[in-house]
Amino acid sequence: MTESAMRDPGLAPRGRLKIEWARAHMPVLAEIEREFSTTLPYRGKRIAVSCHLEAKTARLALLFAAGGAEVSVTGSNPLSTQDDVVAALAESGLRVFAWRGATTDEYRYHLSQTLGDGADVIMDDGGDLVSMVHTERRDILGQVQGGCEETTTGLSRLRAMHRDGDLAFPVVAVNDARMKYLFDNRYGTGQSVWDGIMRTTNLSVAGKCVVVAGYGWCGKGISMRARGLGANVIVCETDPVRACEALMDGFRVMPMACAAEEGDIFVTATGCRDVIRGEHLQRMRDGAILANAGHFDVEISKPDLATMCPEPREAREGIEEYKSPDGRRLYLLAQGRLVNLAAADGHPVEVMDTSFGVQALSVKYVMENHESLGPGVHPVPAEVDEAVARVRLRAAGVKIDSPTRSQREYLAGWREGTGGGADRTG
Repeated sequence: MTESAMRDPGLAPRGRLKIEWARAHMPVLAEIEREFSTTLPYRGKRIAVSCHLEAKTARLALLFAAGGAEVSVTGSNPLSTQDDVVAALAESGLRVFAWRGATTDEYRYHLSQTLGDGADVIMDDGGDLVSMVHTERRDILGQVQGGCEETTTGLSRLRAMHRDGDLAFPVVAVNDARMKYLFDNRYGTGQSVWDGIMRTTNLSVAGKCVVVAGYGWCGKGISMRARGLGANVIVCETDPVRACEALMDGFRVMPMACAAEEGDIFVTATGCRDVIRGEHLQRMRDGAILANAGHFDVEISKPDLATMCPEPREAREGIEEYKSPDGRRLYLLAQGRLVNLAAADGHPVEVMDTSFGVQALSVKYVMENHESLGPGVHPVPAEVDEAVARVRLRAAGVKIDSPTRSQREYLAGWREGTGGGADRTG
């Protein structure tokens, strides 16, 4: 079995410092690890992990190991991998296959090596590991008991696989857990996207027109934070219900063809491709900034940018300048990849603490219930959501009420009414 592949093992001390900082601010994982290091729920299992490989995800991978698993890890995006964290994980005894800036071939090789000669559970971010098991690595397909997926994009791919009759094992939709999307997608993306944009450009957001494509939970968070930073926000949507939400939340709503003429900063968060394409690029003003917060680098059409300007120049680290024939300059951040991870450190530590708490308990759930679940995409049990929420509240020193017996009976019943003349006899 191949051992770890990394850029530089000597970076491990710096990676350890990053992981320890994350550990100190992730009380949910700390409580789960205290339990799992005794009960060893993952004992004898192989867990293959594909994730944005930085300190917070490293903390989760180490929890799996503390719970008894044999863990192998790779990055889900070549530009979000942090080489010092990779080295620190390898030094801790995990098998790790990743380095920042991996080519497409290197990335595929790392995925395959992470799967090794088999895995019991796959923790995926974007669906690449699960996809590979069903295509290039069918030799180990029968060994996989199940998986967990934590992204909107990954779940879209998995549901398409299940619709086509190709998904061979159960996958838990971690992204759909309330303790994930209400906080990670909204508050995590909302903060980290602007961290990445501001860090990369060193420009003000206040007073600018920001165009947000997509008003799911990620788009809601991005829009909310942009307004808090003083921006005038336009939302572009294809879903009429979400467009109504954006309108009622106080944002202007219009097609991208119209918004393209007004925007100073554009952020895509749809999970779809070609959201910003040639017809929009032609309408943008000089100096427009293009950033993507979706999982794959297809939301902003890089081929259309290349057609406009075949030889972009580096305007600043992490910024490519595309100059149109009429002299307008358009700036693409982080090669069109996730700006919050390729150009920053991703979501805040405390936000990912809750998401990864859901992941840790969901992996255990898949291991224990894979036979009864069967192939398909399955929801996170409500008990997992509530368990993580209660740990989070304890860590914050917050107490809440519990319903009384009579209140539970009232909510569970149907005879007792609330009106003045209602029958209250039982």
